[in-house]
Amino acid sequence: MIETDALDRRFAALADPTRRAILSRLALGEATVAELSRPFVISQPAISKHLKVLEEAGLIATGQAAQARPRRLNAQALAETVAWADGVRRMWEERLDRLDALLRNQMKGDDHADRD
Repeated sequence: MIETDALDRRFAALADPTRRAILSRLALGEATVAELSRPFVISQPAISKHLKVLEEAGLIATGQAAQARPRRLNAQALAETVAWADGVRRMWEERLDRLDALLRNQMKGDDHADRD
């Protein structure tokens, strides 16, 4: 189970469209800061700040390759976050299914009462 602080950091990191785009790019493979900053109209230091948020949230990791420090996606952390959200979705689906069944039963009872 994910601790609350980690989950909060992950959702806060995922709330930003630039960070989500960075994660999408890293899903294709690791990349350097320069490579990650190319598609954006923001400075490289701004990209570095986004990367710091993603790393603090545990969603990416920094490697070491000669002079470069490529970033890579932490698929495990992303999978844990998705699993948590899926559990919440299943809980609400079950609750709504029970409510739907209750309402259907009440409507059937009302139909029978109208005939009497």
